[in-house]
Amino acid sequence: MKPELRQRVVTALVLIPVVIWCIFLAPDAWAFRAFAAFVVVVGAWEWTAMMGWKSSPLRLAYAAAVLALLVALVLLPPQREVHLVVYGVAVAFWLAAHRLVRAYPEGTASWANVPMLGAIGFVLLVPAWLGLTTLQNQSPWWLLYLFLLVWGADTGAYFAGRAFGKVKLAPAVSPGKSFEGFIGGVLLTFALALAVAMWRDLAGQRFMAFVGLSLLTVLASVLGDLFESMVKRKAGIKDSGTIFPGHGGALDRIDSLTAAAPLFALGWLLAGGF
Repeated sequence: MKPELRQRVVTALVLIPVVIWCIFLAPDAWAFRAFAAFVVVVGAWEWTAMMGWKSSPLRLAYAAAVLALLVALVLLPPQREVHLVVYGVAVAFWLAAHRLVRAYPEGTASWANVPMLGAIGFVLLVPAWLGLTTLQNQSPWWLLYLFLLVWGADTGAYFAGRAFGKVKLAPAVSPGKSFEGFIGGVLLTFALALAVAMWRDLAGQRFMAFVGLSLLTVLASVLGDLFESMVKRKAGIKDSGTIFPGHGGALDRIDSLTAAAPLFALGWLLAGGF
């Protein structure tokens, strides 16, 4: 086994039981909140490197500010209005981010600067953490469903891209991704959404809303991946970090979730659950 593959396997064997325990087996929600906060704060540290910051105190201060916002969200009483605002800001950002990704490398002056990237980091990380922890608090199985949507989109894209990929999806941002792979990921997750909707006995408008939200979440996950790839390409780095040997950094692991989690959580909140 190649060393890099060995690293990936060992890291996965360590992380998977930890994640499963935090999501399903921990005595209360605090375990997953803490684990997700750890990943997000490490992601904030990595984001500062992508911003071009070299000063460790400054980078620590930024990560601490992100952590402070997470703590504030925990201490606030759970208010629907607060969650709506946080998710709404995130979704509005991702609508704008779609245009940035499509335009790249044009228009980088509008976002590739410290003030903008600093603000974007908060919008990437804080709503994602809130969405993940809120879903886990509602039901670990719905959090797992979100993960399956993201993983399904990635897996379907990988195999369909290898088999049929010809047309580049975003060549300036991520040359390895193809339109055919994208369609493969959408089809796989569409089948998953249909299966879960039928298992939940959803019908009529709720059936359509659930499947539609699932597909929008998949599209958001692809955008999250592409956006991080764009920022890394502009920064001239391959991986956001090295905290997970063989898998890169924390941001590399949650890039899709930064867009998918707040969107799915917003849809869940507006629908009153499924």
